[in-house]
Amino acid sequence: MSIAGDSLRFCQMFEGELLAELMLRYWEHPRADDADYRNGLIENAAAAIRASMDGNKLMEDIEPSQMNFVAAVWYAEWAGLQSESSEISATDLRLRESWLETVRRAMPSCFCNQDDLPK
Repeated sequence: MSIAGDSLRFCQMFEGELLAELMLRYWEHPRADDADYRNGLIENAAAAIRASMDGNKLMEDIEPSQMNFVAAVWYAEWAGLQSESSEISATDLRLRESWLETVRRAMPSCFCNQDDLPK
């Protein structure tokens, strides 16, 4: 199975919810305490993974078959910001953009072609 396929299964497991919770809390997402937000983020990450499995390239440096859970959560948050940016406060926007930057910087191996990583 592809990385994307494994990641989709992960979205449906308790461990996926736990990892999303930890990502939001550890890197201080402004909505970390909102369980409904977290669940929606996981659903949107699963949708991103399904789109990747259909061959859609959502992120420049990640091949569709290699979309992983962390990158999908990041993408779901990024896409959400694109559609909500005019509806949220400047502070919330800034904090969420900071979270995106922090996650990407902290977990660079999740945002590249996995074949490029040392074995």
